[in-house]
Parts: sequence; C-alpha cells; structure tokens
Amino acid sequence: MENKTLLVVGLGYSGSAIAALSAMAGARVIGTTRNLKGSPKPTGMELVSFDDVAPYALATHLLVTAPPDAKGDPVWAAHAQALKSASLHWVGYLSTTGVYGDRGGAWVEERTAPAPGQERSRRRLEAEQQWSAFGGTTAVDLFRTAGIYGLGRSAMDDVRAGTARQVRKPGHAFGRIHRDDIARAVLAAMAKSTPGIRVLHLVDDEPAESADVACEAARLMGTAPPPEAPFAEAWEQMSEMGRSFWSENRRIANTRTKTALGIDWAYPSYREGLRAILAEERAQRTTE
Repeated sequence: MENKTLLVVGLGYSGSAIAALSAMAGARVIGTTRNLKGSPKPTGMELVSFDDVAPYALATHLLVTAPPDAKGDPVWAAHAQALKSASLHWVGYLSTTGVYGDRGGAWVEERTAPAPGQERSRRRLEAEQQWSAFGGTTAVDLFRTAGIYGLGRSAMDDVRAGTARQVRKPGHAFGRIHRDDIARAVLAAMAKSTPGIRVLHLVDDEPAESADVACEAARLMGTAPPPEAPFAEAWEQMSEMGRSFWSENRRIANTRTKTALGIDWAYPSYREGLRAILAEERAQRTTE
C-alpha cells in the first residue's frame, strides 16, 4: 500500500482494526476523532480532529465508518466542500445489511435491491447514495456489514457477564462477521478496485441462531449452557435496538463478494471466530 494515504473517519471498533492493518501494510493512515485531547494516539498512524479539513486534501483513499444521524451523514454535513475538491482514488463506506429490510428468512445477494424497513436503515441507504456520487471517476465500495463481533465484543463476554440467554425464534437466523475479516476485506477491496460502484457483503458463510452461538461460547469456556428464555419473555425485556434486530429476518449471500476480492474468510462461521477469540484472550493473559 505504498504511496497511499488512507483517511479513516471513525476509529471505532472496526475502523481502528482497518486502520491498524492498513498501517502495517505500509499505507500512511490518518484517523479522525471528535475528542482529540482525550484520545490515545494509535500506533503507526496520525490522529486528527474530525473537524479538520486538511486531511481531505491529502487522502488518496477514504474510509467512512461514522453512522448517519437524524441530520444525515455527518461527514457530508461537515466537509461537503472538502469532499468535492478532494482527489480520491477510492471511497469505502461501512453500511449495514439492514438496508435489505425483512425478507422472511430468504437469501439476498449483492444485486438484490434494498428495501429498508427501519428509520436507521433508511438513513444508511441515503448515506450510501450520497457516497455513490463519487462513482463516476472514483472506485466506491459499499460494505454492507452483518453483526460485528471479535475480541472484547462477543458471546463470550455475555456468558461471563451472566447476561447470555438461549432465545429462539423458529426459522430466524442472524448473519455476523469477525472484525478481523472486515479489515482483511477492506484492504483487499482497496487493492482490487476500479472506478464505479460496488456492493460488497461482509458476512460470514453461516447464518446462525443467536442461541447456538451463545451455547458454543459457553462450551468453549467450559461452563454450562446459558438459560433458555422464551421469545415472548425476552422480547419484553429487549431494548428498542434489540427488537429491531429480531423483527427482521434475512440470510445474506457472500459468494460474489469473496470472488471479487479474491479472499476466503479466516472465520467462515462463529465457531472458528469464537475459538480464535478465546485463544487471543488466553495469549493476552500470559503476557500480563
């Protein structure tokens, strides 16, 4: 990734992993934060304020992970003029598979037309359309991402906290993707990009019930399976966000994405992902 300057807007859970891997690959990486004084300086990259316009003139590649709010995409709202004058070779936008809405458990492909059923998903689709404006002369990758998990954010953390439950809804399965596979996919997309708009599905190979994931996490940890919770009972205790996930059911295909990027997932299902997280946790403990 020599001679590339990647600007990452949003160094959150996924953005920080992508930025770190890009820096390791040899790119100059600039990350933004809304709290410059209070944020630790990441290794191997530069940190700037979200309000700083200067990095847009430097960037050859732009990755946006910041979600839209009620006012729309925050990057366009703050930096429309800088974006219009930028000389970008590639733009990547981390979106969500939620833009497909409820499909009753049916499969959707990268070519399937979006049909968002929830306000936050409609905002995501509107943001996708904004970023697609670059697609005439610039490579634009819209990464529609399933449920993100990884070290520090997995079913294992729920098991330890005592909050894991076996909640089952017949025929209902979730897609998910390990954070490290997201980072690998984004780097592959940058390396294999041409002008135009491309939809990519960041989702593993096996949609699965959340109860199965929770049970596998407990098994790997050597603890009893989480208690069962009837769906109706669990629904009453769910947050609005939780209910939004359970109210839609779709299975996300990824064959076209993996072919386009020339990769296979390091963690094709939650089983491999959870095992890797457990191994990483144990490795961290031995070095503390």
